[in-house]
Amino acid sequence: MHGQCRMRVCRCLDKQPPWSMLMRMKSTYPSAAGRSRVTFVAGTAVAGLLVGVFAGFGAVSASADPGAPRISTDAVSADGSRITEVARIDEHSIRLQVHSSAMDKTFPVEVVRPADTSSPRPTLYLLNGADGGEGLASWQVQTDIPKFMADKNANLVIPVGGPFSYYADWIKDDPVLGRNKWKTYLTEELPPLIDAALGANGVNAIAGISTAGTTVLTMPIAKPGLYKAAAAYSGCAQTSDKLGTAFVKSVVGTGGGNAENMWGPPDSPEWLANDAYTNAEKLRGLDLYLSSGDGSPGKYDTVAGRAEQLGGGRTQIDGDDNQLGVETLINQIAVGGVIEAVTNFCTRNMQQRLDSLGIPATFHYASGTHSWGYWQDEFKRSWPFLSKSMGLSQ
Repeated sequence: MHGQCRMRVCRCLDKQPPWSMLMRMKSTYPSAAGRSRVTFVAGTAVAGLLVGVFAGFGAVSASADPGAPRISTDAVSADGSRITEVARIDEHSIRLQVHSSAMDKTFPVEVVRPADTSSPRPTLYLLNGADGGEGLASWQVQTDIPKFMADKNANLVIPVGGPFSYYADWIKDDPVLGRNKWKTYLTEELPPLIDAALGANGVNAIAGISTAGTTVLTMPIAKPGLYKAAAAYSGCAQTSDKLGTAFVKSVVGTGGGNAENMWGPPDSPEWLANDAYTNAEKLRGLDLYLSSGDGSPGKYDTVAGRAEQLGGGRTQIDGDDNQLGVETLINQIAVGGVIEAVTNFCTRNMQQRLDSLGIPATFHYASGTHSWGYWQDEFKRSWPFLSKSMGLSQ
């Protein structure tokens, strides 16, 4: 069944991307009638704003603490990955340091524990956007979702790292972005460690924004049975057509990387293998929630709206740029509007695709740009859907 439509807006960049980066691109997909052609004009700046999912470093801090909760760190994944440190953030949250054998590097993982830990609970993996949550553009800094989850009976797991990687397994190390084996990390290395450390029950769901809205649809295809549900907010399922390829290459390029080190040349099998639109049949049986804004200004595209979304504790002052300022807001509306229009186009394509296959999914569309206020709202809107999929009553 399809819910009402709504779309999200992404946060604006610290620096406006040059409009000279805009380029015209045509992508053709069948309309609902199956015959008419849809021509869409997009720009590489679209990817630039997807990085509006990023800024300077601003993760929540925590230090190793003798008062940290007792968490098992004895577990080791099949390839030798392990938890190396546990630290307390606050009464509800902890930070793990997890060493990935596939990448030979240690990454933070922020966890909000269930309200009631007396019995094993399910786990929701929540992914950040283009910069991997390493900067100010993160669920922890931009939203109140950790607080929202504090009274819920699920483990909320927010991995940190993997900027501009699409959380993919790259076929080559990149000179700038290094070694990326995020699919392996998120589907093979991290889940058994989380289950053992937190005493989880092995029931999982996954959700993500923007570029991670692509990832959360490909992970269940890569690892069937790992997730009960997936929620994609302002993502683009298609990666192997002209629009999708340009979009992916632009995002990766914004971080200084080369997308051919990720999936090879655009005509290689890896691009198709990581295209959830093309492989939509493999999503059958998964509970799906997809949403997007339409790119038009909404409630969070005003100075007052931004202030309401950021709240007292998230002032978003970063160097020279006041994230509540007029310049930033203009960028959010102009460039964030273009990006969200693209994700709207992609999401509607995916809706038609799933409909044609008879695969049920919930969709929500509304006004709004590509920014955090809308994603915060959308997460809360989708929570009853996710919690039901994970076997919870709320």
